Amino acid sequence: MALKKINKEILRLSIPNIVSNITVPLLGLVDLAMMGHLNDPVYIGAIALGGVIFNIIYNSFAFLRMGSSGFTAQAFGANNSRDVSLVLIRSLIVAAGLATLLILLQYPIQWLGFNLLDGSEEVKSLAREYFYIRIFAAPATLSLYALYGWFLGLQNARIPMILAIVVNTVNIGFNFLFIYVFNMKSDGVALASVLAQYSGLVLAIVFLVTKYKNYLTKFSSAVIFQLDEIKRFFRVNSDIFIRTLLLLLVLAFFTSRSAHISDEILAVNSLLFQFFFIFSYFADGFAFAGEALAGKAKGAGDRSMLRVTVTYLFNWGWGASILFGLVFIAGLKPLLWIMTDNQDLINIAYEYRFWIILLPVVSGAAFIWDGIYIGVTASKAMRNTMVVASLFVFLPSYYLTINSFGNHALWFSLHLFMITRGVLLWIMAKKAVFLE
Repeated sequence: MALKKINKEILRLSIPNIVSNITVPLLGLVDLAMMGHLNDPVYIGAIALGGVIFNIIYNSFAFLRMGSSGFTAQAFGANNSRDVSLVLIRSLIVAAGLATLLILLQYPIQWLGFNLLDGSEEVKSLAREYFYIRIFAAPATLSLYALYGWFLGLQNARIPMILAIVVNTVNIGFNFLFIYVFNMKSDGVALASVLAQYSGLVLAIVFLVTKYKNYLTKFSSAVIFQLDEIKRFFRVNSDIFIRTLLLLLVLAFFTSRSAHISDEILAVNSLLFQFFFIFSYFADGFAFAGEALAGKAKGAGDRSMLRVTVTYLFNWGWGASILFGLVFIAGLKPLLWIMTDNQDLINIAYEYRFWIILLPVVSGAAFIWDGIYIGVTASKAMRNTMVVASLFVFLPSYYLTINSFGNHALWFSLHLFMITRGVLLWIMAKKAVFLE
């Protein structure tokens, strides 16, 4: 790849991923809006509680996408079509196994989840109904994770984008059908999600058969379950699982401690955190491009291209971080007005504007490095960095400052957490990224 084409490749891969990311919160808003216009607020609570459980489950298994992306990109860069095929087969087998476990263990999962979450008995009853329907989407959802990563590893971001748009559009269409035609409630939202996920899986299989038929090769079980490769597959994915679980725990702790301070602070922090999520959707687009390009460069054994790719990715990443910081400086209050018309909440939120303006700048490096590390499958370094940042920086800084700084302690600790991740990943890159 000529150097002048790197920017074009980054944009070719990042823009479709940004579009894909944006469809996710839009679907959530539609679900909430539809429930919000029914005659009882318990339906909002039902999909909110049920959604929390599925977010934890599926985000914990996001390693299926990440691991598949990194392994596939490296095999593709090495022109090793055999390994490209094997990554897909192994990822889909793991996805099917995990989905089967989720369905078999659905009762203890819901029991644990709803005992840990607060809510009225009516809300919990509806949420359980929602859970018992949506759990049957697990095979399709986890298989799509594996396929998303595989397509991206093959440097194709358009197919994941099309799949995300189709899945969410179909989901919204079924929502309207079940709620406004068949008079269903939160159970209709759950059923719409199930049908949308399987629609996406069918479309993904169509893309697989029509565009990548040459990779659909039969292998013996001895080849598929080759011990060394299976060990490597699970080592990388277990590292990513631990890393993702710790990240989820940090975010859950942030929300829990916000609620502990007061209902107002919980509402304010939830509003402000939306700005972080908005930035993350864009930053993740460049991180996904990093997965594909860094993995391809490593697979090809081209260290100079890997270094140049990292440099260009950070040029885009820093540009996006500074741009979002400037947007938040200029437009924080109008953006808050879009989310709420409660003047008291807006006034309180504005007291913490410094943290939101600074957050894109301090977190940008962590996002970009995440993508690069996933691409070169340097999972151990990712895991260790997350352990240090969460357990030895985030939690101690919170407990040391909460009595003095109140809610500012949460935001201070979150910033230290993101800075630590970025700095440690940067320091470890010389060995983990460029020499592995």
